[in-house]
Amino acid sequence: MRFALQPARRKIRILPLVAATYFMVSGGPYAIEDILGGAGYTTAIVILLVLPFIWSLPTTLMIGELASAIPADGGFYIWVRRALGSFWGYQEGWLSLSASVFDMAIYPAFFVTYLGKFSPALIGGWHGWAWSLAVVVVCCAWNLRGAPSVGDGSVGLFLLLLAPFAVFVVLAFWRGFALHPAVQWKHTASESALSTAVLVAMWNYMGWDNASTVAKEVENPQRNYPRAMIGSALLVAFTYILPLVAMAVAGLSSESFSTGAWVDAAANVGGSWLGLAVVAGGMISGFGMFNALVMSYSRLPMAMAEDGMLPRFIALRNRREVPWVSVLLCGVAWALALTLPFERLISIDLILYGASLILEFVALVVLRIREPNLERPFKAGNLAVACALGVGPAALIGYALYASRDEHVIPGFSAILFAFLVALVGPILYLLTARRQIRRRLAPTAAD
Repeated sequence: MRFALQPARRKIRILPLVAATYFMVSGGPYAIEDILGGAGYTTAIVILLVLPFIWSLPTTLMIGELASAIPADGGFYIWVRRALGSFWGYQEGWLSLSASVFDMAIYPAFFVTYLGKFSPALIGGWHGWAWSLAVVVVCCAWNLRGAPSVGDGSVGLFLLLLAPFAVFVVLAFWRGFALHPAVQWKHTASESALSTAVLVAMWNYMGWDNASTVAKEVENPQRNYPRAMIGSALLVAFTYILPLVAMAVAGLSSESFSTGAWVDAAANVGGSWLGLAVVAGGMISGFGMFNALVMSYSRLPMAMAEDGMLPRFIALRNRREVPWVSVLLCGVAWALALTLPFERLISIDLILYGASLILEFVALVVLRIREPNLERPFKAGNLAVACALGVGPAALIGYALYASRDEHVIPGFSAILFAFLVALVGPILYLLTARRQIRRRLAPTAAD
């Protein structure tokens, strides 16, 4: 009776879900500088316009269907396990968690990079590492307050993040219309620069499935997930492309435009105050992305522990239903990775993430065939469409492998080989741990 009188637990609503998904995929225009610097205005805008139709849209449609049909904590791990069995479910979890180590090292470093633009002394020596660790600690503490708190906070961070760019876009268009500067659309780019631009764009458009891991903590997931996926996909593309068009109209050069160059562009258009606002936005970008992704990734070990694939204590939750052990363990792993130069290893992140994404597209098709009567509030077309959805993303993943063929983690050790060895650990761990734990969990049932 005591439990019946308790109020219903608050869940993530549609706008916080859109904002959190935005941060899981994008941190605003901050990470697209290398696309513009390598490809120039015309090619960069074409890449950012075309890639969502080949890479993002098929993924969001797949996630919209599976998240609405199977709204479970653990998201894509649950889908793959249900469709393909425990072995492939474990590989899905392993690939995603191992990719997170490379991915999550980027965002605290991003925060520190922009903090240093206020004053280099703030990040000198050990101070940079201390600030990165502070981002990890604060975000983990915030996540312990619950998914709705992270979602609501993401809305505020989203507004603060994009406010300087809204001002920048207005001033840049005004400058273009008032002064009529020459627009430098043409840009000579090497083949390697174009490949880098495509890889960076893929990285900036990936991560749509991350929001699926908190499905039980979302209000009306059958209705809100498809809407959030499509809405956030449009929002991400819009906030990437509009600032580039505004920059071109303002007559600013794209030559040597690289990470951090938005600060100079903003100062050129609006003065030092706007440059400082963009610096603050860069810090918010790194913090907001890390905070939202902590919420996503921490649900994977919890779901795997509940299935007996990891020790059961990892699934322990606090009174806000947060898997606090998983949050803390993930936080420790990410903190240990802060000193590694993973921010340069986008290709490894893409390969590991790409492998997990292909498993999700396979799960979509297998579930269509094996469970045709599964209730699907949102359906991404007929079976032929479901089969075709994965073609574009798979082709781009193949291109990423080809483009990364000469990239090396250390001399003589390629990024592709490194990613392959990381992926190979998954089957070994399954054979050593998960299989034994699953048998132990099922033993009493078999005896009955």
